[in-house]
Amino acid sequence: MTYRTPLVVALAAGTAVAGAMVAIAGPATAQPGDPAPARAAAQSASALVASRPQYLHAGADDAFVQHPVISSGDLQFVPYDRMYKGLRVAGGDFVVVTDAAGHTKYTSVAQTRTIGSLSTTPKLSRAAALAVAKHQLKKVTTVEGSELVVVATEGAPRLAWESTIRGTGAEGVSRLTVDVDAATGDVLRTQEHVSDVTGTGTGWINGSVSLNTTQSGSTYTMKDPSVTSLSCQDAANNTTFSGSDNVWGNGSGTNKETGCVDALYVAQRQTAMLSGWLGRNGQNGSGGAWPLRVGLNDQNAYYDGTQVQIGKNTAGQWIASADVVGHELGHGIDDNTPGGISGSGTQEFVADTFGAATEWFANNPNDAPDYQVGEEVNLVGSGPIRYMYNPSLAGDDNCYSSSTPGQEVHAAAGPGNHWFYLMAEGTNPTDGQPTSARCSGSGAITGLGIQNAIKIMYNAMLMKTSSSSYVKYRTWTLTAAKNLFPNSCTEFNTVKAAWDAVSVPAQSTDPTCTGGPTTPPTTPAGCTGTNSTDVTVPDAGAAVYSNITISGCGRNASATSTVAVNIVHTYRGDLKVDLVAPDGTSYSLKASSSSDSADNVDTTYTKSLSSEAANGTWRLKVQDMYSQDTGYINSWTLTV
Repeated sequence: MTYRTPLVVALAAGTAVAGAMVAIAGPATAQPGDPAPARAAAQSASALVASRPQYLHAGADDAFVQHPVISSGDLQFVPYDRMYKGLRVAGGDFVVVTDAAGHTKYTSVAQTRTIGSLSTTPKLSRAAALAVAKHQLKKVTTVEGSELVVVATEGAPRLAWESTIRGTGAEGVSRLTVDVDAATGDVLRTQEHVSDVTGTGTGWINGSVSLNTTQSGSTYTMKDPSVTSLSCQDAANNTTFSGSDNVWGNGSGTNKETGCVDALYVAQRQTAMLSGWLGRNGQNGSGGAWPLRVGLNDQNAYYDGTQVQIGKNTAGQWIASADVVGHELGHGIDDNTPGGISGSGTQEFVADTFGAATEWFANNPNDAPDYQVGEEVNLVGSGPIRYMYNPSLAGDDNCYSSSTPGQEVHAAAGPGNHWFYLMAEGTNPTDGQPTSARCSGSGAITGLGIQNAIKIMYNAMLMKTSSSSYVKYRTWTLTAAKNLFPNSCTEFNTVKAAWDAVSVPAQSTDPTCTGGPTTPPTTPAGCTGTNSTDVTVPDAGAAVYSNITISGCGRNASATSTVAVNIVHTYRGDLKVDLVAPDGTSYSLKASSSSDSADNVDTTYTKSLSSEAANGTWRLKVQDMYSQDTGYINSWTLTV
């Protein structure tokens, strides 16, 4: 995206030459601390990239630009951008994850195919492409610029003119990046940088608070002395509030200065949360943030890459609550982690997780922590605008479906918010928060707590690429949980159970967890049972087993017993699947087949097991009969 400065900085520091893998020398960490792990990560990533592994889809004309290393705990995240014949590749980015010693743990790659041979001579002029881009808005006030890029996000790579324009769109204020095919004039993709929430929260919500302000002579200003660009201003003239007594606001929700009291307080509490919980240095990752501007004449608030604008409710009270301001700054955090603003319906739930974490960290008695969004202000007479524990209360979907990525971005947040709540609080919280029902599957989920939940979310974002989506966040969060808690599978299993519960499907790229303590297999008291503990299926190796113990079913199994099997595996024809009864009798469920190239086994088998006693330990036996494809048993349910 043309407005993002890290790319310009990286290009200035390195030399991107077509056909060569190039990294900047001596990258600095985005966090203070020991530079040795970052140096080891940068060197390791450079060596990895220079080896041109197949999964980078690197062509002869590709070059790569390494960005500064981001440190989080014991992990290092090394972002890269891709160049093709000197042009930036939109969708060509990736992230290399290493431990402190520089050992590669994971690589997240946006691009799915090699660019190959592509002409970089446009048939469409810059002016013609800009005219197409301008038609995407109702009114254009500013053109930030246009550049030739290669778009490699979907389908065959295309040469495109990428323009960023400001103005007014169908939803209001807009800052829009538009990619126009440089040969046909078709709009290939658009990306909206104005991220908004119909917020709640006002200047009187947080009550009496302490603020970090700046003094110059006898004048104080509402400017954070340690976070670059973080200040609170009157949106009418972008002037930072100032005074002679360092006392701010009058408690009235309609007073802009009072609105700034709450906004600056929330931003400073979020900065402390980012440092204390996540090890991040400010919202932009390098000790900075953006001006907060109170006075937007709208029932709204938004972040656009340069500022946070805060509007009012229908009573004229400024909506600067913890979850609203935390949400908007959360968009900035998302924008300033690898891959930029999350896409495919995920951006609003990502921001909501930071709003919730900020509210819980602040723990202000005037705004008790919860998982509602905008609960403190009656914005338009209907209470909260989103409910993370039950999104349907606001008319949003609780459960993911194939239509979710195409929904309006706030409505699309429902499944992600529901997942985050289940990960943090579980289905039956013990801290007074509401119960939350599963969309699919069965069994209780025990939450990990808000701090671990946001830590997993943030570390997933550090693997983010420009091709982010719900299904990719499933893989990234599972990978983050496994990396953050290497000696335990409890956290991994909770993240997985929460995704399963909101119907986000398992992916062949999902990791498995077999080390450390694991959640024991379910031992039901009736005639059915489920085991959701992952079991890795080795490539062309020995058979593996997953057990379910049936007890309290004092009869023989039925003639219509069912075995519901979910196995994640590319080229499922490799797999032979059997059910082994407690007495050792084997029942064939699936034979291997060299012609069945589809992915995954997600099927319910009906078998006559009437000659078997129901009680006892039943085993699902899975064996990969051929080489080159791997996977794992995700879950299975036996009903006898």
